[in-house]
Amino acid sequence: MKPSRRQLLKLGGGVSPLLILRDRTYAQQKTLKIAKWRHFVPAYDEWFETVYVKAWGQQHDTKVSVDYIPMDRIQAAASGEITAGKGHDIFLFPWPPATYHQHVIDHSEIYQGVAGRHGNLNSLAHLSTFNPKTKRYFAFADSWIPAPVHYLADYWREINTPFGPSNYETLRAGAKKIRGQHGIPCGLALAPGLESNITLHTLLWAFRTSVQDEDGNVTINSSQQTIKALKYVKALYEEAGTPESLSWGPAGNARAMLARKTSCTVNAISLVRAAERDNPELAKNIMLRPPMAGPGGILSAPHVTNCYAIWKFAENQEGAKQFLVDLADNSKSVYEKSESCNFPLYQNTVPDLIARLGNDSKADPSFKYVELKDGLHWTRNLGYPGFATPGAMEVFERGTVQKMFASVIKGDLSPEDAASTSEKEVKRIFEKWGAA
Repeated sequence: MKPSRRQLLKLGGGVSPLLILRDRTYAQQKTLKIAKWRHFVPAYDEWFETVYVKAWGQQHDTKVSVDYIPMDRIQAAASGEITAGKGHDIFLFPWPPATYHQHVIDHSEIYQGVAGRHGNLNSLAHLSTFNPKTKRYFAFADSWIPAPVHYLADYWREINTPFGPSNYETLRAGAKKIRGQHGIPCGLALAPGLESNITLHTLLWAFRTSVQDEDGNVTINSSQQTIKALKYVKALYEEAGTPESLSWGPAGNARAMLARKTSCTVNAISLVRAAERDNPELAKNIMLRPPMAGPGGILSAPHVTNCYAIWKFAENQEGAKQFLVDLADNSKSVYEKSESCNFPLYQNTVPDLIARLGNDSKADPSFKYVELKDGLHWTRNLGYPGFATPGAMEVFERGTVQKMFASVIKGDLSPEDAASTSEKEVKRIFEKWGAA
């Protein structure tokens, strides 16, 4: 004889056992909390949260939540979680989070899990996420975003430079002519922020100088090349620049080019993708080229190094590890949904990458993006020619290089004094980290 509904309610204290079971199941369900920087391509975040994360959560019986953080709030948000000793399980940084290495797990196990499926990590990922002193990986890098030169073809054709500025001297001479003829300045980002940080580190390398050497010794003021780089940028600013470049907010250089207020800049290809969506005629006129050559060759920092970190205080460390191993399997979707912004660090996940770049359905001309085919050859990790050490990354996060250039551009310091002042700050930062 089956119990009556009244008997069931009585047994359950007035609550249906089915509801009790549901509540218990929900309470036992695992959770995974992710924080990530907001992508330049809105469609990517939509796919990540509503498609990939949703499917992964269902497959692993895990409630996954995603919170988005503006690029300029990443450091504050991460520091806040560390201070509180709680927060998200996975925190996605747009650059190597070496300064947080004491607060994260060793990510070697994740790289090992991915290696069984896609091979060993390449040098860009290794140099960006490995601490050579602790012998631990402080993050997992799955992809990176190139930072090519963007230029408005019509302006550069008028001055007989149809393929844009191929080197820094061509940039200076050509941008000066364009500003003189049209009042349109050069658009290199100089204001505090990611864009100028990447642009100016890249410029230092091209001038054969850097913050540190391959052994982690401070070198920012060890040769005349830094002085030459500072003098060059001051001359470029005075002859072809605009005061607005010193005060642009996040992505200000991209907005300026999309408004045809600058002739060229360095940025992720999300810039031209935005034009393809909103202004196809303008997009036809925006062309790409590899980084500009300097005495040190053709080199560039990544616009973004996608680095996932799992905190030591993460409540679901095992789920977080599995999520990242599985994400590497979906590198092809990451590349596609980011509209080719995110290049895979595991090449076999997108084996036809070069063919895709040479025949893009949204580009006009369709071969526009083939200029990026050698991206891994000319891209170097932040911290180059060494590792992305805590000291090097604190220098990056503090904007020390940007401040050095700004002090010269504004006339506050001579190039020599600016380099000397920056050297003192960099040495103080490096000494603070010591053997970390």
